[in-house]
Amino acid sequence: MKSTQLLEQIRETNLSYILLAQQLIREDKAEALVRLGIDENTAELLDQLTTSQVLRIAGSNVLMCNMRFEGDKLWGLLSNHNKDRSITGIHAAILMAGNLNEVAA
Repeated sequence: MKSTQLLEQIRETNLSYILLAQQLIREDKAEALVRLGIDENTAELLDQLTTSQVLRIAGSNVLMCNMRFEGDKLWGLLSNHNKDRSITGIHAAILMAGNLNEVAA
């Protein structure tokens, strides 16, 4: 893949991520904080961005979203299709919420 294609995909991903984040925040802020792994200040900033600010930020060469969790346990829960997916999904959500609390502290 050429670097120009990669940069364009990063920009598209950034725009999609910011727009999704804004939608989640506006629909249910408390749930958005958990799903996005962000604090209230970041949520407020995202919610208040103008269209031109969103486009400017999305146009960056830096990927705005990142993998929020590390470790074999969580990845194993999310990728193991042999167990009941609803139970493993709940377990993974609990672990990720715990990680969010650690970051906020």
